[in-house]
Amino acid sequence: MSATEPNRITSRDNPLLKELRKLSQEPGAYRKLGRVWLEGDHLCRAARDRHVRPALAVFAESFWMASRFEWEDAADRTVVVADALLAGVSGLESPAPMGFVIDLPFRPELQPDAPTVVLDRLQDAGNVGSILRSAGAFGFHQIVALKGTAALWAPKVLRAGMGAHFGLRLIEGVDAGALDALTVPMVATSSHRGDWLHRAALPHPCAWLMGHEGQGVSAVLEARAAQHIRIAQPGGEESLNVAAAAAICLHASAARVSDLP
Repeated sequence: MSATEPNRITSRDNPLLKELRKLSQEPGAYRKLGRVWLEGDHLCRAARDRHVRPALAVFAESFWMASRFEWEDAADRTVVVADALLAGVSGLESPAPMGFVIDLPFRPELQPDAPTVVLDRLQDAGNVGSILRSAGAFGFHQIVALKGTAALWAPKVLRAGMGAHFGLRLIEGVDAGALDALTVPMVATSSHRGDWLHRAALPHPCAWLMGHEGQGVSAVLEARAAQHIRIAQPGGEESLNVAAAAAICLHASAARVSDLP
């Protein structure tokens, strides 16, 4: 595709900038607008590496002048914005000088036999993004986020996920009944009962159930679980952060099936 000259925006009241401010600063705006804002070159590179072509690439004027030859064919349309105006779009303390706008991906069908992570009403965007990153790293490429879980494509979740979104099947906003379609056994994490993780015979593939930061896995989901798992904590802390617990459990599953050293 041949490069074309970008459009330039010089007014704070430009409709595109108003839309980007919503996408950047409102967690659920992507659902209303059907578009997702990827802020910063790390997320943009991650999308590009997964062959995601954005509808729009947005650059600060100074960044465009320095990096034009790397990015000029990155999107179907390119916009260059005065540095101060693009900084005003961001919800970050240190605004990034570029971003992509992509169409919100269609929600895929649930794959019954896929290694899965189920998120049960997790509230913290950082925890959700971190779990997505761990899931991708350890081969659990299907994520089912039940209603009440932080929006998966929200800006803070995207930043915490560090690009993991683009390698995952993301199914969000569903009821617990959607899990009836899973044919893999469900494994619930618990702080007080079940098999010790380091001794347990873990099924594979399976669906790990990760619960609310304060309340844990709901009673409804616990009743569905084929197995309950707890993590040994010889240091004596009351409980682990859910993102840390997820990383430990998912690594244990990967190590069992892959015979990792």
